[in-house]
Amino acid sequence: MAGRVWFTVKIGAANRVDALTLFGLIAVTAMLICYALEKRSHWFILAFAAACAMGSVYGFFQGAWPVGLVESVWSVVAARRWWIVKTSS
Repeated sequence: MAGRVWFTVKIGAANRVDALTLFGLIAVTAMLICYALEKRSHWFILAFAAACAMGSVYGFFQGAWPVGLVESVWSVVAARRWWIVKTSS
């Protein structure tokens, strides 16, 4: 899949961002925002787990399997933390 471009977003005169890079940017941005807002609601912890899963998918599709593996572990850890917080409330 590396090198295959499904669509591009034109930035400036010559720079282009492919769909996979845009997906990765969205995943990492979602992780950052959800992590910052975790104390407001347990739903942000679940959203963080989902964003980590997105980051894992990005890592595997991009070809960086160690990133995909670590993000999948973070996703499971965050989902477990969400379950603990949700059931203790």
